[in-house]
Amino acid sequence: MVFSSHLFLFYFLPLSLLLYFAAPMKFRNIVLTVVSYVFYGWANPLFVVLMLVSTLIDYVCGLVLVSGLQDQLPGRIPILSKSEDRTTRQKSALVCSIVANLSLLGFFKYWNFGAETLRQLAEAVGWTLFEPGDVLQVVLPLGISFYTFQSMSYCIDVYRGDARAIRSFRDFACYVSMFPQLVAGPIVRFHDVSQQLQSRVHTANRMARGVCSFGLGLAKKVLIADALSPAADLVFAAESPSFSAAWLGVIAWAFQIYFDFSGYSDMAVGLGWILGFDFCPNFDRPYRAIGMADFWRRWHLSLSGWLRDYVYIPLGGNRCGSVRTSVNLLVVMLIGGLWHGAAWTYVVWGGLHGLLLLLERLLLPRGRTVSAVVERSSAVAVRRLSGQTLTFLIVCLTWVPFRASSVNEAGQLFAALLGFGRRDGATLLVDALVRQPWTLWMLGLAAVIVWTAPQSRDFVAELTVWRVVVCLALLCVSVLILTLQVQQPFIYFMF
Repeated sequence: MVFSSHLFLFYFLPLSLLLYFAAPMKFRNIVLTVVSYVFYGWANPLFVVLMLVSTLIDYVCGLVLVSGLQDQLPGRIPILSKSEDRTTRQKSALVCSIVANLSLLGFFKYWNFGAETLRQLAEAVGWTLFEPGDVLQVVLPLGISFYTFQSMSYCIDVYRGDARAIRSFRDFACYVSMFPQLVAGPIVRFHDVSQQLQSRVHTANRMARGVCSFGLGLAKKVLIADALSPAADLVFAAESPSFSAAWLGVIAWAFQIYFDFSGYSDMAVGLGWILGFDFCPNFDRPYRAIGMADFWRRWHLSLSGWLRDYVYIPLGGNRCGSVRTSVNLLVVMLIGGLWHGAAWTYVVWGGLHGLLLLLERLLLPRGRTVSAVVERSSAVAVRRLSGQTLTFLIVCLTWVPFRASSVNEAGQLFAALLGFGRRDGATLLVDALVRQPWTLWMLGLAAVIVWTAPQSRDFVAELTVWRVVVCLALLCVSVLILTLQVQQPFIYFMF
């Protein structure tokens, strides 16, 4: 089920909120869990079974981690001490959680990719293997990358002593399955919402902020991201775009993925406020970044923070010398690429970002970033603008393999971006279609919003009459536009 659909807006959401607020406070987590399972299982009810298995595993592992311990306050589950060594039982529970979640994720997300890669390797040496689909064709469950990371982080936090295990399976199932952020994030840490699962406040102001944030997010998706989609699709599908058309298409894709994903995040945060939860922000003006390290401190914050805390730091982070730090950084970015999808294009995308981050570390003084160097220089405004522009263009180039359907397709588009694409009748047709006035106007509007407008979260932080009017107007226009276009799923649903 998609947020930007009539089914969700006019049927599922009103009915869910009616049931939620009609229920007594102690039953609201049950109601939220049930409607979330309906939301998730709408496309395929079998997906619900998979999520329930993951939830059960981590719930039991969390209780095993603290079993036999006594808290100072009777009746309360103890929290593990950060200074004490862990027992074999506790280590086994953590390993069970990690292996189970990664196994589920690995099988459902990477089976087809691994089988196809193995078949291609066999053909390269003259062997013949069955087509992967003839043996077993695995369907990727929606949002499995998000909820497995979220559920697994709970056990890791309990093991580290960063969170207290939860006794109520009802509350834990609610945490894993909350429909606002279930299938496309942000990845919510348990310790950020543990208290809210037990007690939360519903106020008119929070609900108003939630509705306004939802309206802004829907507008980002429907009015901007979906409007730029045809130009991006056309260029990436073309075999011979011109230099200018290629750049217009890639920039259109850069804006499309940002407004699509940040729009979903705004809607998720808004629905969270309506339901009484505070979800972490997922973006911080990423296209205003100066340097790649700065970009990753602004883009998809919940994922980059997850990879930092649960992969990069455990590998040693930057504490084990420059060589080990470089390896750790590259490994994390490759994992980040594979997390996004089971294809070599995502490996290339992650590898490019890893290499760019390594290049920054090598060229800059120890511990410094490009943004810090720029802010300390003379002519700060000029250098800041130059740094943001260069970073944006580099990010646009790295989006090519992320969006391309194959490495060969990415190579062809890179050639066009560098001015080496071929020119024929198809090139002229692509140019004419991409340079439609509507597309150019939307690119200009997207650029103005990206580089001058406040963030959605800041815009709704202090509501005024005119801000409410703007948000409600955008919400209404977006809903009307939905009746005139084919429903387009969110880009991050595939992950």
